[in-house]
Amino acid sequence: MATVSKRLISVSAATAVGLGAIIGAGIFVLSGSAIALAGSDALIAFVFVGFVAVLIALELGELGSIMPNVEGASYSYVYNAFGSELGFITGIILYLSSAIAISAISLGFGSYLANLLGLSSSYQIFLAIMLIILLAVLNMMGIKKAVNADFALVIIKIAALLAFVAFALYFAFGIAHFNPSNFGVDPAQSGIEPIAAASVVIFFAYSGFQTISTLTSKINGGANAAAKAILLSVVLSLVIYVAIIVSLLLIVPSSAYSISSADPIAIALDASSAPYLLELAVGIGALIATASASLAMFLRSSRIIYQLGRDGLMPKLLARYDVKRDISPNAVLVTAVVAVLALFSGNVYIIASISVFGVLFTYLMSSLALVHFRRIKKAGSFKSPFYPYLPIAAIIFVLAFMYGLPKQSLLIGTITTIALILVYYFLSEYERKKIIKIRLF
Repeated sequence: MATVSKRLISVSAATAVGLGAIIGAGIFVLSGSAIALAGSDALIAFVFVGFVAVLIALELGELGSIMPNVEGASYSYVYNAFGSELGFITGIILYLSSAIAISAISLGFGSYLANLLGLSSSYQIFLAIMLIILLAVLNMMGIKKAVNADFALVIIKIAALLAFVAFALYFAFGIAHFNPSNFGVDPAQSGIEPIAAASVVIFFAYSGFQTISTLTSKINGGANAAAKAILLSVVLSLVIYVAIIVSLLLIVPSSAYSISSADPIAIALDASSAPYLLELAVGIGALIATASASLAMFLRSSRIIYQLGRDGLMPKLLARYDVKRDISPNAVLVTAVVAVLALFSGNVYIIASISVFGVLFTYLMSSLALVHFRRIKKAGSFKSPFYPYLPIAAIIFVLAFMYGLPKQSLLIGTITTIALILVYYFLSEYERKKIIKIRLF
């Protein structure tokens, strides 16, 4: 019987990493924002975005099987498909998106903890900073310990969510408080635009599955196992998301939630005068969920910037690696600093929207990379179905989501992209690299 290296991560543990990033980011932090934007139509947005996430998950599964030993997720796929220019731009945008995502989720942690401690919302940034420091320390202990911790956290937070769903059903039907008007949609929340706006923050919620792509070489079973973990995490998250949105609306109408609130489940429990023990249990579950999601994003961010350093597109100090702990300590420290600074860029909706621009951009480039590898007939052990219709659909949907981004995040993302192009050509000129000239037609 073949032995499995103790360094490898199981499919269930890899799935837990994806769930850790997806569930904490969306349910406990941004579900209220989605409901505030689209009312009960947020359900439509969650299902639609979940469908698009499955398409992209299939693409990343195939790309991961083509390049099973890289750790930069979409960046590595684009770098190997199109070279250092697009690789540099995609890599930095993906890294910043992931690091900024830590900030958005940490704000949710700070909001829930402040609520549990009876503190004002002014303390949420301070508490978020404390979480980021704690997660940096945990990452410094090594990837295996971090992943095992994430697996345990996922089990606990799913139990907390199930308890909330059970209470919502009891509240709505057992105490005869059910109000069908809670599922109504105000005129301002009806139509395509509100659903599109809600889809933006929901896309942020689903984006965590890309974390698994950075761990492909560490998963027992390789690329096929990673693809399985990615699909499992997306599908399970979709089911949980729908159950929680329904539960939130069973308790209070959409008007009870605001676009900037980072603790929607706490809002619902407070409004329903839920038993203190339930509020405490769900509150603790929310803390665990947001900590778990932040941890998963920390794993993803540090490994992406490490891969950039390893490929020579970032300073060499980021490519320094501690083999014993299986981490890049400098990458972890830089990620912690970026995450803390991003806390001061706006409320949770704005921070999440800025992160979503990077996520969408890298998914767009990943779809193009898949087309490239299929064109040159470079195949992996896993193939996404319905080619070429699947990548074409993914590209169209991603562009539509980008169009629906808030103007502020779209502007910041565009300026960042232009700045990275200028930086790349400045550095390449400094290195006196040969200019490549090709004929497009």
